[in-house]
Amino acid sequence: MTHRIRAASADDLQHLYEMAKLTGGGFTNLPPDRKALRAKLERSAAAYANLEEGDSKDSKDELFVLVLEDTATGEVRGTAQIFTRVGQQWPFYSYRMATLTQHSKELNRTFRAEMLNLVTDLEGSSEVGGLFLHPSERAGGLGMLLARSRYLFIAMHRRRFGDKILAELRGVIDERGGSPFWDGVAGRFFGMSFQEADYFNAINGNQFIADLMPKHPVYIAMLPETARSAIGLPHPSGRAAMRMLEEEGFASEGYIDIFDGGPTMTARTDRVESIASASEAPVAHIRAPESTGGARKALVATGRLADFRCCFAEVAETGDGLVLDPIAAAGLGVGVGDKVWHVRR
Repeated sequence: MTHRIRAASADDLQHLYEMAKLTGGGFTNLPPDRKALRAKLERSAAAYANLEEGDSKDSKDELFVLVLEDTATGEVRGTAQIFTRVGQQWPFYSYRMATLTQHSKELNRTFRAEMLNLVTDLEGSSEVGGLFLHPSERAGGLGMLLARSRYLFIAMHRRRFGDKILAELRGVIDERGGSPFWDGVAGRFFGMSFQEADYFNAINGNQFIADLMPKHPVYIAMLPETARSAIGLPHPSGRAAMRMLEEEGFASEGYIDIFDGGPTMTARTDRVESIASASEAPVAHIRAPESTGGARKALVATGRLADFRCCFAEVAETGDGLVLDPIAAAGLGVGVGDKVWHVRR
């Protein structure tokens, strides 16, 4: 395997910009705008440079940008992001689905109305997002490497992250690049298209939502069918990501994105499978693990903050540490005696 995950740097700007142009819209965390991407990388660099291990309850929302690098060519082929604590710079809005039950004695009928409530319930949660893999690399499990490397990073820097974690999945986007949900709900109040609102949010943040969004509940029955049918559905390209999240222990609790109606998945941080199952061990031997010696495929990571690196590996556990295959050891830059974190692939 010639790919590894590493911390992003300012030199990755052009790579990120080229990938951002391939997202097809509705991808707020990776806007095709150099200025916005440069600001993200600068924010990420500040987070990597912050050596303080403060309690997440007292910390600001930091952003860590990771990239997938082809070590043979040096090219960046994917990216992912981790936010330590959302909702600190400006409110973190979601819609939450709820049901209002009412009974009429005279009619002898019970009415149940589904509605969307604008909430900030998820403020203070950590977030995994911004995952994008170059279309030519969507094979060999590289999307899984990108996604799960974030959980190893969290396990290795646990004090920086909250007790709850969320992931927003892109919602349904039509062939014109518009959002049926936006057109049926928020677009009626903002006088701008989904593309305009999504781009503005990516560049400037969503304070304009607080300024203009009506705060009363939205009755789902009053929405057009196109908007109703999009509620809580992921974009077709995000179905695999949704399955990976579910395998990690994430679940839908009725939260949806205020822009495109896509599902917001949540989990208790310490119960995320790749976090709960991750463990630390010293490298005892660098050699190809023997199949008879308990060899298995794994994700292995090392390094703190800006030195973080992660890749697929062949490993075996022994009484004195981990047997690690030479290719992975070279990609991670580790030798005998160095400590690594690992989790079963």
